[in-house]
Amino acid sequence: MYLRQGSSRSLLFAALDRIWPPRPALAHCDLPCGIYDPAQAKIEADAVKACMEKFNASDDPVFKERAVLVKEERAEMVKHHLWVLWTDYFKPEHIEKYPQLHEVFWKTTKAAGEAKKTTDTAVADRLLEGIAQIDKIFWETKKA
Repeated sequence: MYLRQGSSRSLLFAALDRIWPPRPALAHCDLPCGIYDPAQAKIEADAVKACMEKFNASDDPVFKERAVLVKEERAEMVKHHLWVLWTDYFKPEHIEKYPQLHEVFWKTTKAAGEAKKTTDTAVADRLLEGIAQIDKIFWETKKA
């Protein structure tokens, strides 16, 4: 929605701009560091594995259907959290120091996609192992 000059909303913003003038934000990522953490991906991957285990332990077709739906949703969230780390946090200097990083991300996001298609907990274990590798590198870069 576009605001016309003179509308009460634009007058409010003009008044606020005089009180608190806009300033450029300087950061190498979306927000100053401290908001990224692979723990978000791990929480969702743990949920993926738990849904697989519950699916495999149940005989109730309705419950199994719900478990699959939740598992697929959580696996997609894992991919989202990994992509945010990959595209917004990690930088070329991290890849120089950790040349395996690209392959680890590729295999881990592929495992998240594979987890959407199966109830095999071995896939969830591979997903969690990849996240653990990313987590280790992430915290090493944070300390640097």
